[in-house]
Amino acid sequence: MAVAASMSDGPAYRGSGSRNGCAVMLRWLTGVLLILLAAVLAWSLTSVLAQQKPSPSKPAPAQQQPQPQQTQQQPAMPVSTEQALYLVRSTLLTLNDANQSGNYTVLRDLAAPDFQARNTAADLAQIFSDLRRRNVDLYGAALLAPQLTAVPALDQRGFLHLAGYFPTQPLQINFDLLFQAVAKQWRLYGISISTPQPPSAGR
Repeated sequence: MAVAASMSDGPAYRGSGSRNGCAVMLRWLTGVLLILLAAVLAWSLTSVLAQQKPSPSKPAPAQQQPQPQQTQQQPAMPVSTEQALYLVRSTLLTLNDANQSGNYTVLRDLAAPDFQARNTAADLAQIFSDLRRRNVDLYGAALLAPQLTAVPALDQRGFLHLAGYFPTQPLQINFDLLFQAVAKQWRLYGISISTPQPPSAGR
């Protein structure tokens, strides 16, 4: 009986050891699987975070400031205001001297060569005979500033055009003058003088 008992104990002992080995193996495999699973999860999480990480944004191009609109520049006057006033005054005062004396030689000699070729002193005396007959005094040109009705400018031929009036009383003096550049000097090329009657009180 003892032997039988001993023999029956043998297989029982061996069976218990096998079960313990399997349990150890299972725990080891479970641990390895957990480590692998943790590694996979960590790798997956790292990949997701890398995809979600915003790429460094490129600097936005500098916005160009709107350029101020360039105002259209007015063409420069061919003469200064002072030169324009001088030309008008000197011309009318020379004409006034010619009307007072009846001698238009100086007025003609100071004009441009083309003006001289078209007009003799006698021609000028005839042209301005009405001013002389009415004894119109143009001396107001020396006392008052002329009012230009247009900006001094060059016409298509390159002549300087000056037009305006002197607010003299009782008659206003209107002038329309052309000057030609001769040897770098403006000389008279055309002249028109009028003295309109003042409007009547009833108008």
